[in-house]
Amino acid sequence: MTSPDPQSPVPQPSEPESRDRVYRSAPAIVGGVLLLAVTGWIGIDAVVSGEGRTPWLALALMLLVVPLVTAFTLRPAVYAGEDRLRVRNPFRVIVLPWGRIASLKSAYTNEVLTESGAKYQLWAVPVSLRARKKAARREMRASAQARRAMGRDEGHGSALGTRAGLGGGMGAGPLSDGPVRAETDRIMDELRGLHEDRREAASAQGEVTVRWAYEVMGPAVAGAVLVAILLLVG
Repeated sequence: MTSPDPQSPVPQPSEPESRDRVYRSAPAIVGGVLLLAVTGWIGIDAVVSGEGRTPWLALALMLLVVPLVTAFTLRPAVYAGEDRLRVRNPFRVIVLPWGRIASLKSAYTNEVLTESGAKYQLWAVPVSLRARKKAARREMRASAQARRAMGRDEGHGSALGTRAGLGGGMGAGPLSDGPVRAETDRIMDELRGLHEDRREAASAQGEVTVRWAYEVMGPAVAGAVLVAILLLVG
């Protein structure tokens, strides 16, 4: 009498998106939530207490405004996985295998360029010139402190270096931390590192795909049409 063979475990479907690094703009999310709250408060008040065609106009305006606010504030995100970069912009979702990306560019906006010459903006990683200037000032202060500390070390000899502890003088801390970078610039550095590491991988090849976000565009267009009709009729 033979015992039945143990059943082999059923392979679980892979979920690459669960391991992706997700980048989003916290200020945009906060601003979007506040705008939606204000829009809902004003719109609902107009629907409840308005007269004539005011409630219908309020509903049409909400149908137009809510999808647009959501698209530009809550929706944008960048998902960086082992094999591809997925960019969710206000009206499109772009999937770019690392092997098809030529470069990631940072200027006044953060963009990804493909080998075919196409360019896509990373809405979820906005450039902050103020943050760059702040990081540059911090870097200048850290460099000045390091130079002053090295000057004191040279003036007082090796005794000060011994009292400061093993591993160097007082300027070793700022120098070991590396350059000060703005948050979005650090994110772009991480994406460039992933691109360099994975661009030659066999699983990181494929075609670039672009999908339009009709679930956002449809309600917004319908709201715009209703607003135009109500204004023309009224």
